[in-house]
Amino acid sequence: MASITPAVTLDQEINPWEAQNARFDFAARKLNLDEGLWKLLRTPAREIIVHFPVSMDDGRIEIYTGFRVQHSMARGPCKGGIRYSPEVTLEEVRALASWMTWKCAVVNIPFGGAKGGVICDPRKMSQGELERMTRRYTSEISDFIGPEKDVPAPDMNTNEQTMAWIMDTFSMHARHTVTSVVTGKPLNVGGSRGRIEATGRGVMVACNESLRYLNMPIDSCCVIIHGFGNVGSNAARLMMENGYKITGIAEVDGGLYNAAGIDIHQLLEYKFRNNSILGFPGAEAVPAEELLVAECEILIPAATENVITSRNAEQIKARIIVEGANGPTTAVADEILTEKRIFIVPDILANAGGVTASYFEWVQDRQGYFWKEAVVNEQLETILRDSFDDVVRYAEAHNVNNRIAAYMLAIDRVAFTIRQRGIYA
Repeated sequence: MASITPAVTLDQEINPWEAQNARFDFAARKLNLDEGLWKLLRTPAREIIVHFPVSMDDGRIEIYTGFRVQHSMARGPCKGGIRYSPEVTLEEVRALASWMTWKCAVVNIPFGGAKGGVICDPRKMSQGELERMTRRYTSEISDFIGPEKDVPAPDMNTNEQTMAWIMDTFSMHARHTVTSVVTGKPLNVGGSRGRIEATGRGVMVACNESLRYLNMPIDSCCVIIHGFGNVGSNAARLMMENGYKITGIAEVDGGLYNAAGIDIHQLLEYKFRNNSILGFPGAEAVPAEELLVAECEILIPAATENVITSRNAEQIKARIIVEGANGPTTAVADEILTEKRIFIVPDILANAGGVTASYFEWVQDRQGYFWKEAVVNEQLETILRDSFDDVVRYAEAHNVNNRIAAYMLAIDRVAFTIRQRGIYA
């Protein structure tokens, strides 16, 4: 297969926007995509930058910068999370918005892609400061979001409480309750059963389908998970309960390893009590970077972007990589992993359980009728299994790896919709 990327520096390699563009351009070329559609789909539809004041607990006024990027609304309202982090950049948010477009198209739900973020350090902010910042950010972007426009959701360092504040603020401006403006809300204000576990459940479905496709048994399958937040912890718990052996867990401050398997229920209790996995007595301490290259059948990067790069890809020993995080593998590392014949379930498929369940929540809010959790899980698994089959069939038909197949399938679906709708001018 031709190279996706020319020679690049490490800074270029880990730039999320450049990584997204490299995959998009390669897939678009394989599709012989029309030049006009190529330009259209490569460019976000709207980028919003806001600077706003927040009153802090000590009386100071701080100025925060927030972003909301809407990449495409061709197939429906934009959809995407909001993250709080000191490292948030416009390029990162732009890349994540694009990934959301492709993610929604891969699982064939009627959304386009968006993403948002605020540059802040939530660890240094009180609950009151976070609420005031969230409400002011919401008011700044309120003209651009809504059930038919753009539907935010939780992401890094945001949660169902954050979504409740956004929903309430938007509703106060609208003068009536608008539950469907966000997803990932608490149950009693229009949230969906099964939403919190959905991304982790989707990762497990991707693992199940990978083993089925490769004719590998679950009972002898060792799994290492990089990241023990919402996605990684739920994936670990569900997979252990379904017969997988979780041998390694890595976090930013260190990792754990037990060749006989880690009891995830006990680890979750330990983390709840200690706010860390470090010191857990049921496993030995191991540096997180060593776990990425340890022996296992399945490696699940479920933390942040750019954990698998040209610096460590050659040492990875996993047979399967299932990407629970957004953008955990760089384009350069992709080529190394392809040469090693590692089976990859890409992020725009593997972690699409969250946006699929968000779609269910949006539908339930608009209907005013809420489903049982078993129905949510059944519908989620059906969509993800079908999407997995679509991607691997596309990969076989076009002789490309799963990531490029997923991009090609997504781009093809979005481009087809744009051709049907036409260009308004």
